[in-house]
Amino acid sequence: MANVKIPVDNLTEEEAAAELAFLAAEIARNDELYHGQDAPEISDADYDALKRRNEAIEALFPALVRDDSPSRRVGSAPLATFAPITHSRPMLSLDNTFSDEDVRDFVNSVYRFLGRLPDESIAFTAEPKIDGLSMSIRYENGRLTTAATRGDGTTGENVTANVLTIAEIPNRLPSGAPAVVEVRGEVYMAKSDFLALNEKMAAEGKQTYVNPRNTAAGSLRQLDASVTASRKLRFFAYAWGEMSEMPAATQYGMIEVLKGWGFPVNPMTKRLSRVDDIIAHYREIGLARPDLDYDIDGVVYKVDELALQERLGFRSRSPRWATAHKFPAEQAFTIVEKIDIQVGRTGALTPVARLTPVTVGGVVVTNATLHNADYIEGIGNSGERIRAEDHDIRIGDTVIVQRAGDVIPQVLDVVMEKRPVDAVAYEFPKTCPVCGSHAVRERNEKTGRLDSVTRCTGGFVCRAQAVEHLKHFVSRNAFDIEGLGSKQIDFFFEAEDPSLTIRTAPDIFTLEKRQADSLTKLENIDGFGKVSVRKLYDAIDARRSIALNRFIYALGIRHVGETNAKLLARAYGTYAAFEEAMKGSVSLSGEAWHELNSIDGIGEVVARAMVEFYKEPRNLDVIDRLLQEVTPEAAEAIVATSSPVAGKTVVFTGSLEKMTRDEAKAMAERLGAKVAGSVSKKTDLVVAGPGAGSKLDKAKEFNVEVIDEDGWFERIKS
Repeated sequence: MANVKIPVDNLTEEEAAAELAFLAAEIARNDELYHGQDAPEISDADYDALKRRNEAIEALFPALVRDDSPSRRVGSAPLATFAPITHSRPMLSLDNTFSDEDVRDFVNSVYRFLGRLPDESIAFTAEPKIDGLSMSIRYENGRLTTAATRGDGTTGENVTANVLTIAEIPNRLPSGAPAVVEVRGEVYMAKSDFLALNEKMAAEGKQTYVNPRNTAAGSLRQLDASVTASRKLRFFAYAWGEMSEMPAATQYGMIEVLKGWGFPVNPMTKRLSRVDDIIAHYREIGLARPDLDYDIDGVVYKVDELALQERLGFRSRSPRWATAHKFPAEQAFTIVEKIDIQVGRTGALTPVARLTPVTVGGVVVTNATLHNADYIEGIGNSGERIRAEDHDIRIGDTVIVQRAGDVIPQVLDVVMEKRPVDAVAYEFPKTCPVCGSHAVRERNEKTGRLDSVTRCTGGFVCRAQAVEHLKHFVSRNAFDIEGLGSKQIDFFFEAEDPSLTIRTAPDIFTLEKRQADSLTKLENIDGFGKVSVRKLYDAIDARRSIALNRFIYALGIRHVGETNAKLLARAYGTYAAFEEAMKGSVSLSGEAWHELNSIDGIGEVVARAMVEFYKEPRNLDVIDRLLQEVTPEAAEAIVATSSPVAGKTVVFTGSLEKMTRDEAKAMAERLGAKVAGSVSKKTDLVVAGPGAGSKLDKAKEFNVEVIDEDGWFERIKS
C-alpha cells in the first residue's frame, strides 16, 4: 500500500494556512459533539489524528498558528442547562504522542527546557488514561462544596448534586486535610455496569446505550440527580486544582495522599526514570487493556517532581510536563457511495466521501474528508504522488479507511481489484454547487503555484458562505445568542418577508423592531410561539453589549479564531483602537503594521488576512451598521498585581544563560507580562543576553529600557 501521508515539510504557507483552517473547524465541531453533547461522531483515534496533523503543521509554520487553533483551546463551552462554575485553576488537556520516538522526544524536551542533560535524573509517573468525563471536585474545610465538568477548560458545568450520588467520591475529607482542596479525576462507567444497564434497558423494551463513556457523561448531566444515582458511576482521582497547602512534593506522593483521603486511584500507576521502562509499562498496560473493567485509550506520563512541573509551566492549552501516549488506530474496507461538496464560511469547496457505513474499532464511520481536488487524484499539496498513479478516488471504489492519520477519517488507498468497470474519474466542480459562482484555485504570489483549495468567488452572494457567517456569528464562543441555532438561521435567511429576513449580522438586532410594524408575526409561524419569541428577543438584547474578544471573533475574519481574538483584544484594549490599527495597516507597512506583527502569536498570514478584511467596503458597512446596535466592551487587562512586570510588554533577545527562551517566556506570562516578538514604541522592557542584535538596536532607537538576564531576575524579585 502506498504511503498516503501528505508531507508537512513540503507545504507552502498558503497551503498550510488552508489546511489549518480546515483542521480548526473540524476539531472544534468534534469538541462540541464530544464535550458539549456527549455524541461524538468519530473515535478518539480519529480525533487524535486530526490534532496530530494540526500540531505538525503548526510546528513547521509557527507564524500560522490560528487564534482558534486546537492547540490553544480545551473542550467546549458548558451546557446552558447547568449553572457555570469558573475553575480556580484552568483544566487543561494534554498533548498526545503516538510512538516510542514521540515519547523519547517528550522526555528529551523536558530536559532541554530545563537546560539539563538527559541523564535519567528526572522521574515520571505513568498511569492509564481513563476514557471518561473530567471532573473537578472542590472541598472547603473538609466538606464537598462544588463539582464541575471541564467545560471549555476555564468554565465548567455545576453538577454538584449529581456527583454527590457517586459512592466512590467522599463527601468529606479526613481531619488534617488542607482548608481548600480541589480533587480532579475522571468519572466513568465500568464495562460490567454498562452491560448490566443495557441488559436492563433491553428487558424493559427501551433503547440501549452505545458505549460506557457517553452513558457516563449523559448520566452525570441529568437534571434529576435521582437518575444519576440509579446509574452506577465510578471515579479515579489523579490530579488537583487549587490547594491551600500542598501535602506532598511529587506527583506520585500526591496520588498516595488522595488514596489516603479515600479516593480511588489507579493501581497501575508507576514512577519511572528510564525511557525504556516508561515504554515497557505502556506496552504492559496495553496488553492488560482487554481485561480491564474500564475503557482506556492510552497512558499518561507526568514529571514527578512538582517543583519541576512549576518550572516547566504550561503552553496555551496544555502542560509541558505531561503528555498522553495514545494507543494505535485501526483500518477497514468500505465503498465510496458518492462524493459531496461542502462550502465553508471562507468559500472553500471541500469534497466529502459518503461511505457505506463500516465499524472500525467500535465506531461507525460514514464520512471521510477528501481534502481537495488534488487529493482525490492522489496528489499531495506539493505536487508529489501520494498514491499509485491510477489510484484516484472514484464513486463506487472500495477504499481503505483509517481512523488515525493525517486527517480523520482518512481514505488511505483504493483497492483497484474491486473497482467497478463503469467507474469514471471524479470531475471536481468548476462552479459553486450552492450559488453557481465561479470556483477558482488561487495562485500563491510568492511561489506561483496554485492553492490546493478551490474557493467560491461568490462571497456574500453565496448563500452557503453568508449562512455560515451568520452561524459563526451567533455561535457559542462568539455572540452566543440562545434560540438562534442552525435551523433558525436557515429559516430567517430564506424568509421573503422583510420583517423576518436576516441576511447579515446587524439584521439580528433589528428583528424585533421590524416585527413590531409587521402583520406577519413570528409568534404565529410554525416552530415559534409567543414565549419562545420573547425569549429570542431577550437573548438578542442581552448581547447588545459584548466582550471585545468575542466581538472580534464573531466577525469571522479568516485565520482569526478565539485565541487570536483574545490576543488582539488584550493588545488594543478597545474596538476603536483595533479598527484604527487595522485601517492603518492597509499599506502593509508603517507603525500600525509593525505593531500588529509584533503581537506574540500573530503572524504575517493572520495579519494580512485581517488587513484584507478591513479593506473590503462591504465588510466595513456591515460593521458600521452592527456598531449602531452593539457595543463592544473594553478589554480588561490581565494583571498579576503582585508582580512588577504585570501589564508590561517584554521582549527577550540574544542568548539566555540561566533559563531557556521558552522558560523565560512562560515565566513572564505567569507574572502577568505580555511577551512580544519584536521591539516597538510600545515595548516596556527588553531583556538582552549576549549576541543581541537588531532588537537591541531598535530598543535604543525607541528609548526602551534594556536590562540583562541578572537584571531580569532582580526585577521580578522586587
